[in-house]
This record gives sequence, structure tokens and C-alpha cells, in this order.
Amino acid sequence: MSKRNHKIAAIGGDGIGVEVVDACLEVLHALADKDGGFSFAVENFDWSTERYKRTGEFMPADGADQLRAFDAILFGAVGAPDVPDHLTLWGLRLSICQPLDQYANVRPTRVLPGIQSPLRHVNDGELDWVIVRENSEGEYAGQGGRSHPGLPLEVATDVSIFTRAGIERIMRFAFKLAQSRPRKLLTVVTKSNAQRHGMVLWDQIAAEVAKEFPDVTWDKMLVDAMTVRMTMDPASLDTIVATNLHADILSDLAAGLSGSIGVAPTANLNPEREAPSMFEPIHGSAFDITGKGTANPVATFWTAAMMLEHLDEKPAADRLMSAIETITANPDLHTPDLGGNATTRMVTDAVIEAVRGRND
Repeated sequence: MSKRNHKIAAIGGDGIGVEVVDACLEVLHALADKDGGFSFAVENFDWSTERYKRTGEFMPADGADQLRAFDAILFGAVGAPDVPDHLTLWGLRLSICQPLDQYANVRPTRVLPGIQSPLRHVNDGELDWVIVRENSEGEYAGQGGRSHPGLPLEVATDVSIFTRAGIERIMRFAFKLAQSRPRKLLTVVTKSNAQRHGMVLWDQIAAEVAKEFPDVTWDKMLVDAMTVRMTMDPASLDTIVATNLHADILSDLAAGLSGSIGVAPTANLNPEREAPSMFEPIHGSAFDITGKGTANPVATFWTAAMMLEHLDEKPAADRLMSAIETITANPDLHTPDLGGNATTRMVTDAVIEAVRGRND
């Protein structure tokens, strides 16, 4: 049987993104060596804020098309203190997600072994969620503009775009995901009491799609009430679907409730596989700790496990998750964001040792 070779585009980006992607590639190669049935052909791209400062572009104009040749994209972070955030976000991350139609952003959250949730009443298994974020339209559709700059009547608009096609496909994805999980439970997040057009359409289509999944129990929550439910009754939640902005905010809250944003993964999926999907930790570039060697690589490792599963390497994904849980259970391997003193190097070496199965 021939070895499966996966073509991976690696974009470290900015800050600790470069550090955690480099660490993750070491782990991926160790996994491939252990398994023997697959390998990775990795191409590194220097697309970043540093490139923008040199050339005026975060990535080439045909960058998204270049990425179509790959099976998956491993992305670190984008953002720098001396460049406005809207330039970095739209110049790199969204310039990949949108052209490649990575419309389903998936963010699993649970309290890993050895990590303490700030919620005192959370016990094992009571916080185990997957947040599905609509990733192509909504509040981040890019529609709007500014008029009369500098004048007293200056105006700026950002228009939220909700289409039937966009809502239907993310709802169907979320219901299928909920259907695949043991509890078969979905919560649809909305704000239709105030946003009486787009969010009412969101609610309406959720009810329509729900009829296709009679075995899925679903309910609906206003986004503000959802923050209370997440903190006060986390065990009542399982799969969650929300708009681009709402899920962006709620998933950061979820990461904090799980113990650290440093362990939170993300997959930007093109579910139909018509273009490569992109996998990234959600912690950002974190310039305050860049170069100190203390960045937590666990989020990127968990992200890589999601990538492996997407690439149909489920046994390797399971091995990596087992290794992650082994090292998080050891407080000596907690980085500063988890209250420990471990370094990126220490955690990476421990995960590599675990995936190699020294104790098999």
C-alpha cells in the first residue's frame, strides 16, 4: 500500500503564531513517523504583517488561489501592535477564508485533564461544547463604508448580510454535527428581538432546517442570555450555532471558561471540500509574550488533531488528542497561561514523546 502524502500550507503569520506552528509541525512529523502510513509535504509561506511592512501586501493577490493546491492550511496568527487590526484581519485571514468559502468555523471547547475551569461548579464532562460559527457573511460580510471623513456629519456603516443560502448551509451543518454527537442537542443563538430582519430570517430558517433532523433536540437563545447560560448552566449545552460576530465573542468566552484561550482550537471548514480548509488556534499573535518561549502550543496541537481528522487520519488524530490530555494532566507541563512555568519547548517535547509511545 502506498503512503498517503498530505500537502500542507504552513502560515505562521505574526507573533507567537510562528512559534506554535513550528512546534506543531514537529509534532505532525513525529506522528507521521510513528504511523508510517502517511507523510506531510509542508510548504511554508511568509505571509504576515512583516511582509506587509516590506511589500505593502500581507499576501500576494493570488494567494488564495495558490492555496488551492494544498490539502489543508495550518495557520498561526495575524496581528501586530503597530498595524491597525482591521488591516491585518482583512489582509490575511479573511482574504483566505472568504475566497476559499470556508463557511463553517468550528470551535470545540472542553475542560482538558489537569486544567481548572474558573467556574467553581463545573465538574468533569459538564463543559463539553462545539460552537459552530457562520464564517462567510453576517456581521463580517465587509459591506459598508465611510462618508464625509473628518466633518461633523461623518458617517460609517457596517451592514450585516444574512442570506437564505448562507443561513441554510450553516444550520444544516450545525444540525448534522449535533446529530453526530451523543446528546444530539443544538442551541441556536439569535438576537431577533432587536435585529428584526436578518435575525428573524435566521430563526425562521433554523425552524425549517430542524424538520430535517427530528432526532435532534434544539432550542433558541438570545445572545445576551446565552452568556448567562454558558456561565451558570454549562451542562445544559452541547452544540451551539451562531452568527459570525456572536460566535466569535461566545467562543472566546467558552475558551476562558475552559481554563485558557491558550488551549482553544479552530477549524475553518469548506465542508464540501471544494477548497482546502484552514486550521488555527484562536489565541492570536500575543506580542506580549512573543520570543519568550512560553507560548502554549496546546491550542495548535488540538487544531492539528482536527486537521488530521479532516484528512481522514482518525487514528493519528486520536493519538494526538491522547498525548495532549496526557501532558495537560501534568501540572509540571503547564505554561504560564495555565499558572505554570513550562516552556513551549518542554510541552512540545512531551507531546512528541507521548505520540511516539515510549511507554507503549
